[in-house]
Amino acid sequence: MTEKKLTGKIARDRIRLIETPRPPDGIIEAFKTLGHASGILSDIMDELGITGVIAGSVLRPTMPGTCIVGPALTVRNMVQREHAYEAARRHVNKMAEFEAHNLALPGDIVVIEGVPGISNMGGISAQTGKRQGEAGAIVFGGVRDVAHSRSVNYPVWSTEVTPVTGKWRIETVEINGEIEVAGVRVAPGDIVLADDTGVCFIPRTRAGEVLELARRKALAEEAKCAAIDAGTAVPDLPGNA
Repeated sequence: MTEKKLTGKIARDRIRLIETPRPPDGIIEAFKTLGHASGILSDIMDELGITGVIAGSVLRPTMPGTCIVGPALTVRNMVQREHAYEAARRHVNKMAEFEAHNLALPGDIVVIEGVPGISNMGGISAQTGKRQGEAGAIVFGGVRDVAHSRSVNYPVWSTEVTPVTGKWRIETVEINGEIEVAGVRVAPGDIVLADDTGVCFIPRTRAGEVLELARRKALAEEAKCAAIDAGTAVPDLPGNA
């Protein structure tokens, strides 16, 4: 394992895993071949009894038309105790998502259990994530500097966009532990697929079976679309009921 250069922005014992668990070889690439497949994955996860799908109306993309897939590198934020104006006067900044960037491997997706009404990630943070080779970020909370993150081609899904900084308002309390996003438990290394329609969190231990069934469903849907293009009557399509 390559030694990580940490800054001490968060106590070492609050970083539960220095290295995010890696998915089986080739599985991320295989999920990518499905394309914008949150709908397909949602159906398969229903069939398998897996909770992990969040609507695109809840987690909205800053770069519509983008689809990302990768393992989750998790961050948990909470509100600082100190009043924001007092913390701002003394420049008390307890945000530590930059430490998550320091841990990131190419293709990782930073997933933040954040604070509403406040920015949990800004443009400099997004640019740092892009430099690290991250696929993007999912933020259950606010983000800001959207033009900046777009300019460096770093896609973010968030519940809010706000100019209000988290620097004096947020404390990062854990990295690479289990978090909760819109009622969904997310563990480090879980597979994330995000597109315009929604965000799917797939437990790493079940990624293989989800992928296999999703591939079959994608092929079936391609056949249906081909039949539609060929002029087949809709009621005659196999599996249309």
